[in-house]
Amino acid sequence: MNRRSSSIQPALALVATVILAASACSGQPSGSAQPTPRNTFNPATLPPVAQQTFHIPEFSPAALRWYCCLGTGEDAAQLPTEKDAAAGFATKYPGSSLKLEITTYDSAVDALSTQIGPNPPDIAGPVGIGGLASFKGQWTDLTPYLTNSSYDLGVYESATVDFFKQDGAQIGVPFDLYPSMLWYKRDFFSEAGLAEPPHQFGAKYKMADGTEVEWNYDTLRQIAMKLTVDKAGKDATQAGFNPSKIDQWGFEPQRDVLEGMGAFWGAGTLVGSDGRTVTIPEAWKAAWKFIYDGVWKDHFIMTEAQFTARQVDQGFFSGRVAMAENFLWTTYGVVGAGKDWDLAAIPANNGKITAPLNADTFAVIKNSKNQDAAFAAMVYLLQDRSSSLLPLYGGVPARTAEQDAFFTSVAKTEGFPPDVDWNVAKEAIKYADIPNFEAPMPVYNKSLKILETYRSKWFTTGGLDLDREFEALRAELQSAWDAG
Repeated sequence: MNRRSSSIQPALALVATVILAASACSGQPSGSAQPTPRNTFNPATLPPVAQQTFHIPEFSPAALRWYCCLGTGEDAAQLPTEKDAAAGFATKYPGSSLKLEITTYDSAVDALSTQIGPNPPDIAGPVGIGGLASFKGQWTDLTPYLTNSSYDLGVYESATVDFFKQDGAQIGVPFDLYPSMLWYKRDFFSEAGLAEPPHQFGAKYKMADGTEVEWNYDTLRQIAMKLTVDKAGKDATQAGFNPSKIDQWGFEPQRDVLEGMGAFWGAGTLVGSDGRTVTIPEAWKAAWKFIYDGVWKDHFIMTEAQFTARQVDQGFFSGRVAMAENFLWTTYGVVGAGKDWDLAAIPANNGKITAPLNADTFAVIKNSKNQDAAFAAMVYLLQDRSSSLLPLYGGVPARTAEQDAFFTSVAKTEGFPPDVDWNVAKEAIKYADIPNFEAPMPVYNKSLKILETYRSKWFTTGGLDLDREFEALRAELQSAWDAG
């Protein structure tokens, strides 16, 4: 997955029923997806549910290797549960074994690159779209295995199944999900005399004069400026507003990576139809201009210097941001925003709503010498061990029947407002970005570094001609892709 990260936040501490554990997404931008601490919840609070139907065909006993961690999983607090899960495979399938191999997230891509040819592990996970994209073409197409085992994919939202397709191949089965929503501070809206943003996707927003308008990014901009206040109490729409002395900002984008910033305005990819030509989606350009102007012209978004000065992983955690787009995994630090926040719908762009999704799964490595057994091990982790691994990793269970219980548990988290509308997060899953913004592209890791250079430049440098910047970015990526 990805995030503000994109910097590494090592796992934190076990507190009451909440474990802050290193996850598959984020921290400070570094040009590649990085783990971020996510809340995970006490397994005892999640009631068991019926497993989906499947039948694992017979396979020859094998000694299998489970590769971790292209995402979450490396934290010391997670290891006992993971080791117990690995050991249990031998109990279920006598004669076989599953060995857990931990490689820190920083080294995981390079380490797997050296092993995937001559000495491949059998399965990998948890792994998100970014990790899967780093090894495009190296994952087993699960379609025949899912068909032969009568694996019931109907228990998932169909969009989440499509989420794990790569060039038409089903390389993963949904496991845990991290939808994106608009997080906002109710007290800021109340103080400004503004209606709160709509919770229902596609609903209208009521302006101060009583008129109802589409909840889109133009509407968000208008109210974000009203909610941006300097130390003298003037908002960004008023004469005399001082942008050098802002005390409260109206909006914070999910600023981890450019592709993610663009995805909130529309699903897309930088890869043209021929697979080799860089094509920047128009929706992404519009998003980047909106954010750039929000930073340097309208001043309702923090500059990088202002962000850094807050000394937080996410702007919303500072308690000085009225609205922020971000993923569910940011629950790990949202208590910093105070006790009067809630969730709302992502705005529309050109009438279409896109709520980018992070998600993890387990995948079978194509070069595994034990394909049948590896599929059985993957299903074992997804199914038999889901009740212990899902709470460990902290995402929404992909099986829809489990989601209400999950959010009931989240709602009881110490420090959270008691009346957060968690249904917003559940509904957001239906608006996932397909293709996902972390989908494969040529020279993947090098491309991420180029994109990060521009992302950083745009948040630190005013007065740029964004059209020229877009062309320079396109040309630099194209040169890297042509060079291979």
